[in-house]
Amino acid sequence: MSKTTYSALTGLDYLLAPAAQDLGAMVAVVGDEPFLKREVLHSVRERLSDGNDLACSTYAGRECDWRDVADALTSVSLFGGASAAIVEDADPFVTRFRPQLEDYAAKERHAGTLVLDVKTWPSNTRLAKAQAGKGLVVKCQVPERGAEVGQFQRAAKKWLAQRAEGVHGSPVEAGALDALFDLLPLSLGVMDQEVSKLALLAGEGAAIDADLVHRHVGGWRTRKTWDMIDAIADGDASDALEQLDRLLRAGEQPIGLMAQVASSLRRFSAAACLIAQAEANGRRTSLRDALERAGVMKFKLADAERQLKQIGRARAAQLDQWLLDADLALKGHNSTPGRGRTELECLIVRLSKAGDERRAG
Repeated sequence: MSKTTYSALTGLDYLLAPAAQDLGAMVAVVGDEPFLKREVLHSVRERLSDGNDLACSTYAGRECDWRDVADALTSVSLFGGASAAIVEDADPFVTRFRPQLEDYAAKERHAGTLVLDVKTWPSNTRLAKAQAGKGLVVKCQVPERGAEVGQFQRAAKKWLAQRAEGVHGSPVEAGALDALFDLLPLSLGVMDQEVSKLALLAGEGAAIDADLVHRHVGGWRTRKTWDMIDAIADGDASDALEQLDRLLRAGEQPIGLMAQVASSLRRFSAAACLIAQAEANGRRTSLRDALERAGVMKFKLADAERQLKQIGRARAAQLDQWLLDADLALKGHNSTPGRGRTELECLIVRLSKAGDERRAG
């Protein structure tokens, strides 16, 4: 029987053809690009679950014990198939249980698949050497210089084209991809949000072309949109409404702005949900940890922590429903630009400092 060989590959290479990669017994998802990492972990989790959520257990690396993870890996699934365990934010877990992980990796046979979500994976450690040949190492980071930058951009264009058609329902022309990479920072999360907005503007199934990109994606508009989202989360209604007015007068459409606003604000809702789940299980988790697990980029964590405190638990818990209601309204009875503006204004007021019932009390 031929032996499967494993090598390190980039997160984009993995996402372009997940099924072509055998996961093996131990997978290390390495790096600090949060959007790319989240997409890779989502794909890995879906493959390991194979339609059975009970087959794949997920643990928080700062809190879990090796014994719990090892039990999950050796448990027999009631629905058949191998068991699997994913340890998120696993750097402290690796530090605490390195000897156990080295012994596990060195085994010739493994009952399940262990996935470690780590920021670093030095190849000269005993653990990395023991894992080599037993499973994938997927690198999720954006190169800063050298030939790797060009390779990353080429792979990112292929991935973005694939995602635009498969997830957002609109193909992207080659000229539009070039324009997006000219206008936007090399951030996959930002590009995905822009493509999501452009797909809505293009219409169902219609292609995104370079003209659409140049009309709706611009350095000034992009920066101002992010500034407006920050003002909303900070509860500064006056500033947010002023920036909304400028963006609309510059030609932005309410439905496109709402797509970007919702994508950012849903992270606060997800973080609040993670905190509630941890408390329900008798555990405590920090705002920063919850926000990071919800997909907030590392350089935005300090701002996001302040903003989630401003929004408060009660409003964060309702945020998903408010965003859903606004999205449905923008696609239905408030689809005209004037009425669409009202939906955005209502959301700004709801999240403002003046709209905080804690202050009213």
